[in-house]
Amino acid sequence: MSAILEVCSLQKSFQGFSLKEISFSLERGYIMGFIGPNGAGKSTTIKLIMNLLKRNGGTIAVCGLDNLRSEKEIKNKIGFVYDENFYYEDLTVAQMKMIIAPFYRNWDDGSFQKYLRNFALPMHKKIKELSRGMRMKFSLAVALSHHAELLIMDEPTSGLDPVIRSELLEILSWIMQDDRQGIFFSTHITSDLEKIADFVTFINDGRIVFSAAKDDVVDNFGLVKGARDSLSSDLKKHLIGMRENQFGFEGLVKDKHLVKRLFRDSVVIEKPSLDEIMLYFTRRPQSV
Repeated sequence: MSAILEVCSLQKSFQGFSLKEISFSLERGYIMGFIGPNGAGKSTTIKLIMNLLKRNGGTIAVCGLDNLRSEKEIKNKIGFVYDENFYYEDLTVAQMKMIIAPFYRNWDDGSFQKYLRNFALPMHKKIKELSRGMRMKFSLAVALSHHAELLIMDEPTSGLDPVIRSELLEILSWIMQDDRQGIFFSTHITSDLEKIADFVTFINDGRIVFSAAKDDVVDNFGLVKGARDSLSSDLKKHLIGMRENQFGFEGLVKDKHLVKRLFRDSVVIEKPSLDEIMLYFTRRPQSV
């Protein structure tokens, strides 16, 4: 299958910050997590995909279509879920739907009603009366009711309690049973991605650090721990950032299998979380 989202050499410059020719792609049928610290370029990238900002260079294709030349058609193929509420709070769910539906060529009212039932959303409740979790479900129902092929989610689980977050992740997994769709999921809650993401793209300081299958990332990276006297200059060459204390050291390596072969039992190697991988890269000195 062709890529549902393809970003190639994308550039955007602001005073004090720039996206530096970033590239990644998402195939149909998969969920891609988009991670990075605050100010890394996540929101800028999403705004460029949505054509809300003018890029300085590079290309963006959604469903094989250029996002500038085919903007209207592409926006009919994208469902977008923000972390904030952009709906009229004094309107009911039903009234808000009446405003939104005409914007989409393929709006399917039957699908919308189905999602309201599945998500237990009351039609006649005002938006301001909905909990944060229910508002997120409403956004998701809207995003899915015009048969969107690409779902773009910007911090959708931020501020939700663990039960609602878990329920939302189950909904996304259910959606992905249709392998014609794809989900681009930007979040700082990396534990959510560990549960559902197929691929992870990590951006830091406007650069893509890696874009790879999630299983490959957590299987290849390793947290290396050992006594201070085992921290040789040869080992330091493999470390991406390091923490030391009076008892020993801990650092991240890209290839734990190589490090295990080279240093054997002088170090302990553990499986890192996405949070730990991101932490070590963002702490990494620029000269490394």
